Amino acid sequence: MTSPSTLRSGALSLVSSVVIGVASAGPAYSITATLGLVVAAVGLQAPIIVVLAFVPMLLVAIGYRDLNAAEPDPGTTFVWATRAFGPFTGWMAGWAIVVSDLLVMASLAQVSAQYTFHLFGADGIGSDATSWWVLLVGIVYLVVMTAVAVAGIDVSARVQSVLLTIEFAMLVVFSVVALIRVAFGNAAAGASLPQWEWFNPFAIGSFSAFVNALLLMAFIYWGWDSAVSVNQETVDPRRTPGRAAVLSTITLVALYLLVTVAGQAFAGVGTEGLGLANPEHVDDVLGALGVAVFGDSAIGGVAVHLLFLMVLTSAAASTQTTILPTARTTYSMALHRALPAAFGRVHPRFRTPVVSTVAFGALSVVLYVALNFASGGRLIAEAVTAIGISIGVYYGLTGVSCAWLYRHRFASDPRALIMQGVLPASGGFMLLFAAAWTAVTSWQPEDEGSYWQLPFPPHWQIGSIFLLGVGTLLLGIPLYLILARRMPAFFRGEILARELHYVK
Repeated sequence: MTSPSTLRSGALSLVSSVVIGVASAGPAYSITATLGLVVAAVGLQAPIIVVLAFVPMLLVAIGYRDLNAAEPDPGTTFVWATRAFGPFTGWMAGWAIVVSDLLVMASLAQVSAQYTFHLFGADGIGSDATSWWVLLVGIVYLVVMTAVAVAGIDVSARVQSVLLTIEFAMLVVFSVVALIRVAFGNAAAGASLPQWEWFNPFAIGSFSAFVNALLLMAFIYWGWDSAVSVNQETVDPRRTPGRAAVLSTITLVALYLLVTVAGQAFAGVGTEGLGLANPEHVDDVLGALGVAVFGDSAIGGVAVHLLFLMVLTSAAASTQTTILPTARTTYSMALHRALPAAFGRVHPRFRTPVVSTVAFGALSVVLYVALNFASGGRLIAEAVTAIGISIGVYYGLTGVSCAWLYRHRFASDPRALIMQGVLPASGGFMLLFAAAWTAVTSWQPEDEGSYWQLPFPPHWQIGSIFLLGVGTLLLGIPLYLILARRMPAFFRGEILARELHYVK
């Protein structure tokens, strides 16, 4: 008989797990919100950034697979980093997961709401990201998706399957039509046929631009680890989630490469007109290119509305699948006494972590409202870049933790040295370096970017990307210290041993 404190086991197949992993990345939403920023950073070299950013993602996914095979805990990085490097590192890794997911929720809600109005022809409202109507509809999406997440993991998987099918189909159709228009000379002013030079990383003029673009692209890939966070609810929890994580990253790189090449070939990388780096639509590439690619005929109008629907469903789906891993991380932290016990409560009927899920949904609403009014809503867009810092931290720690926890095998097993040591550690160090580089370079505000000025000498102007990316991570330290005083067992290292726990 199932314990009332445990999640529902066996609810997800391999296919369902891959669907959750890919849907969590929100391919259409991620591309429309981020591709223009990548192009603005590296120009024509965006396609090679897609490929290069995939490398550390795949290497870290291998680490997730092997760690999950030994210990399929829904806390994932929180548990594994604690076992590898102690309570502080593990707790901060769990906090990084929560922070990154919280920051992205505002953008997801805003995009969902805007595209709802675009879908119904209310472009005047949809084009105003800080409109009260957009804010209200965005809040409704957050509440509804939180309710779906509470209703059960199997319900979530079925919803995701439908939404992801629409999303994939429209992205492929968009890319194929764009490439056909380019081939027949019926594209935008800056169009050109795809070129091999786009895959030359040495053509990128600035190392800083290269690293920042990699971390931006990491945001586009981010989310596949959701397949591992729901490990206790899958069939064969030691193998299925890890396989789903690797398959999710491979699926994403194929899709992203197709869309990036097609979009760049059709619109070019200019800063005017339909150019992908045009500041007027740099954070909404698909919305800007939709009419140009599909045309203004009756069929084209239907396709454009389907494109709007695709971005809407992508953001909505990603909203829901962002709730899943965060709630399971805090659920696990509560079970291991790193958070108050209430976060470990499970709904008696739906077998989902109800308190963790509702709390995260409520915090998402509060943060969305706050960011919507701060700096004219600009902080929501800048949060996309800032999220890369926390992503790099917890993905990176997972890769390094894998190598450290399996280190005793390396002397006698060459395969373990490569698969559980060199590969995940390499991916981990790449992402940790990228996160640190972005943190350092974001201290100064970007041109026309928002910032906070110290109210006392020396009156430094600190970039909002740094505040959102690093500042929110640092907030975890006082929380850690408060919890360590009130519930010390975990924080003294008495709950999770400093070795990998092999589940039989």
